[in-house]
Amino acid sequence: MYLPALARDLYKSQKEVEGLEQQLQKAETVQKQEQLKDQLRQAKAELEQIRKVMEGRKEHSRASLYKPKSLF
Repeated sequence: MYLPALARDLYKSQKEVEGLEQQLQKAETVQKQEQLKDQLRQAKAELEQIRKVMEGRKEHSRASLYKPKSLF
């Protein structure tokens, strides 16, 4: 996956987490709160995974800038 696609996925994931957090605050029943907490936990894990991939891609991109160029 390339960086613009990752950035788009990161944005979608952030919005999903924000939406679930808002729904959790408005949830009236304990059952609904538990369901939303589980969804929120999964969404946060996905968000963190995307962040780690993006950081790895950025670090890889930066590292390639400083590699010595081959003379042959």
